Amino acid sequence: MSKVKDNLIIKLLLAVAIGVGVGLLVNESIVGIIVTIKHILGQFIFFCVPLIIIGFITPSITELKSNASKMLGSALAIAYLSSVGAALLSTIAGYIIIPSLNIVSDPAGLRTLPELVFQLNISPVMPVMSALVLAIVMGLTIIWTNSKTLENIFLEFHNVMMAVVKRMVIPILPIFIATTFAGLAYEGSITKQFPVFISVILIVIAGHFIWLGVLYGIGGLISKKNPKDVFKHYGPAYLTAVGTMSSAATLPVALECARKSSILDREIVDFTIPICSTIHLCGSVLTETFFVMTVSKLLYGTLPTLSSMITFIILLGIFAVGAPGVPGGTVMASLGLITGVLGFDQSGAALMLTIFALQDSFGTACNITGDGAIALMLTGIYKKKQ
Repeated sequence: MSKVKDNLIIKLLLAVAIGVGVGLLVNESIVGIIVTIKHILGQFIFFCVPLIIIGFITPSITELKSNASKMLGSALAIAYLSSVGAALLSTIAGYIIIPSLNIVSDPAGLRTLPELVFQLNISPVMPVMSALVLAIVMGLTIIWTNSKTLENIFLEFHNVMMAVVKRMVIPILPIFIATTFAGLAYEGSITKQFPVFISVILIVIAGHFIWLGVLYGIGGLISKKNPKDVFKHYGPAYLTAVGTMSSAATLPVALECARKSSILDREIVDFTIPICSTIHLCGSVLTETFFVMTVSKLLYGTLPTLSSMITFIILLGIFAVGAPGVPGGTVMASLGLITGVLGFDQSGAALMLTIFALQDSFGTACNITGDGAIALMLTGIYKKKQ
């Protein structure tokens, strides 16, 4: 019984079920309290994320010593190629599948969430990208200057942030997920909007698993290890990402999952998982690519030209590296591409935001799970050199 009680997957599934049930049954005043709780918990989680990034990436870089600069470049290159590859797969599928679909969209009729009972804003000490850059700069310069004092300070900070993750962030995640799904159920997103695009979303989710299979297959070939020994641990991280719709919020759980694999190097895990939670968004990119083609067909009666899609994909891969690991971060960061390269008007951009939000959790789950494959690739590359 205690094992069931302590099982994170069961906690997350219960949180989803309870959240949906509550959201469908309660009145507006109670939902106002629920969304207030969600807001406060979310504020705390996102406050911790930049600190977690610094606490994990900087000491990981210092421990990697001479391999650090090369590994950072490898992680960036693999993340970019993964996003572009996922987008190309999605584009090919879009040109084949979308013309045969009959999709009708009517996102109207949703209930508006009530205002917060009170608002408590906890601003992060810095943006996620600033934390990422700071962690990289500090890690590399500590190596170059051989600063033992700063190296020890960041190792201590790593231990502090690990305690924050285990004792504070992870315990409140099920509550945050429950309040998130309660809000979605109350709005009607689950009951009204999702059925409209069920076929498209199912196609996209299938594409996620196909791309994950490609990534883990490549990881297995590079490392000469069975990739099953990595992805079998990713159930809690996948479900957490589904519930939070955020790579950043899922980072603590993803770290725990990757650390359970016996074939991944611990130092490489502590470097790769935090940095990839920000720069590796293959699932979100795959989804956005398929959805922009769907919306183009829906609103404008035609699919984008191949040349415009190639331009969009190349630039989207770059934007994905800098997108924030928060719900809808990828599509928000790339709205300029959607309107500028593909020529969408405000209605098209608004519809993109709407349908992207319906599956954002699954795209995020693909992003997070794919990070394990990159860790496997880097383990194979750099452990061989060592």
